[in-house]
Amino acid sequence: MALRSREKTVDLNDTPEQASYRQEVRGWLEQNKAQAPPRAGSYEDAAYVDKRRAWQRQLAQAGLAGVTWPKEFGGRGLGPIEQVTVNQEIAKAGVPGILDVIGIGMLGPCIIAHGTDQQKSRYLGPMLHGDEVWCQMFSEPAAGSDLAAVQTRARQNENGTWTLNGQKVWTTNAQFASFGLLLARTDADVPKHKGLTMFIVPMDGAGVVVRGLRQISGEAEFNEVFFDDVVLDEDAVVGGVGNGWGTALTVLMFERLTIGFGSTEFGSPDRLAATIAADPAARVDPELRRRLGDIITDLLAVRFNGYRALTALSRGQIPGPEAGLAKVTMVNAAIAGTDLGADVLGPDALDADSPWSYLISFLPGLKSAGGTEQILRNTIGERVLGLPPEPRLDKGVPFSELRAKEKEAVAR
Repeated sequence: MALRSREKTVDLNDTPEQASYRQEVRGWLEQNKAQAPPRAGSYEDAAYVDKRRAWQRQLAQAGLAGVTWPKEFGGRGLGPIEQVTVNQEIAKAGVPGILDVIGIGMLGPCIIAHGTDQQKSRYLGPMLHGDEVWCQMFSEPAAGSDLAAVQTRARQNENGTWTLNGQKVWTTNAQFASFGLLLARTDADVPKHKGLTMFIVPMDGAGVVVRGLRQISGEAEFNEVFFDDVVLDEDAVVGGVGNGWGTALTVLMFERLTIGFGSTEFGSPDRLAATIAADPAARVDPELRRRLGDIITDLLAVRFNGYRALTALSRGQIPGPEAGLAKVTMVNAAIAGTDLGADVLGPDALDADSPWSYLISFLPGLKSAGGTEQILRNTIGERVLGLPPEPRLDKGVPFSELRAKEKEAVAR
């Protein structure tokens, strides 16, 4: 996947170096895939999670985890094209990838960019090898997509430590995570974007309570997390006190890239086409064929938008807000794909053994992951298309004053 521009054409074939690397990855997977755990399993099953940790450790030792991480932190120091190559070959081999996608894909890069040398030395190695899984704690019951409105508070004590109180929600992997990266308000008297700080929180700390949120799929993949006078060390701060907003944006850019970049397996055009072709009535239905064409077109657009992002990344550019466009398109196309599959199969799509059943119940939740669709569309309109910003009544109003007005409104 060279992405070499030649006048008006783009060469998507591997260069000789990339082809050699692909063969290296493919060869290792062929030799070791018998040791891999199943791709699917319950994250409430401690034995399955342990197997996934062990498999991630094998991938890391082979250089197939953290491919783009700098070598000094255990990565391969390679580019995004090599990371995509690894992802492609893992999918072809039919084995699971890393367990800690959130840590390695989003939080690790944030610590690499904003963390202290001590934080990098302490946390990145165990994260990479699956010894310590991480979770991301941004969303709150009253501040899901409006990230700057978080209410979890951290107050600094005279000895330099911090006391944390509040609640987070929709936290993936919190039930077995060792650490979480958390955004908290540390100054309520400045504009809300400026009073935030990022913290590393031990998930087994005194005062931390994790409760699973059971979904329609039957799994409790997400959690709500409560903090009751949780004491954090002074060196738990990432990126500096009051700089949480900028630090969080780094995580969000990598989050949207992780969710939206080339994730066509959720929509699975091949599975869709095969499902329609297997039904004599469906394969001659012009409306179903039109819907299939629309879905595949959107998924192809995600793929080629991903190639554009790859080009930018290979030039050393940081993922921008355009990554949100891929996320919105991919999720909507994937949901449309499961709707189409369900229309063809009928109630059989919900059978426990059906490959459609889990996706039908899981995918709608992705509309909120990484920011709701409405928030992402605003971001795309303003920061990608250059459209005028949506009017905001709270713009320029100090956070403390805004909260006072909200409380007055509730009291009335």
